[in-house]
Amino acid sequence: MDTATDNKNERINLRVKSSAKRLIDLAAGFEGKTVSHFILASVLKCAAETVQEHQMMTLNAKNSRAFFDALAAPVHFNEKLTAAFGEHDKRVNSK
Repeated sequence: MDTATDNKNERINLRVKSSAKRLIDLAAGFEGKTVSHFILASVLKCAAETVQEHQMMTLNAKNSRAFFDALAAPVHFNEKLTAAFGEHDKRVNSK
């Protein structure tokens, strides 16, 4: 079962211009879907693409090499960073 047809517990309301509603009605009809199902399927597809764009980083070969070189390089803490870690340890109780 896909997300568009799972049990529904939440509601989303929106207002649109009549021209937008007519366009959505027409598109939903072309796909043989209800307006609600058409809107939900369309927005879920768009949402998945947006999430993927923000969660994935694509680098060219030069930038990829620089990124992995930076990850492989040893970490050197300067005085300010060392002090910040010390201050963190004083203020934060970790479990």
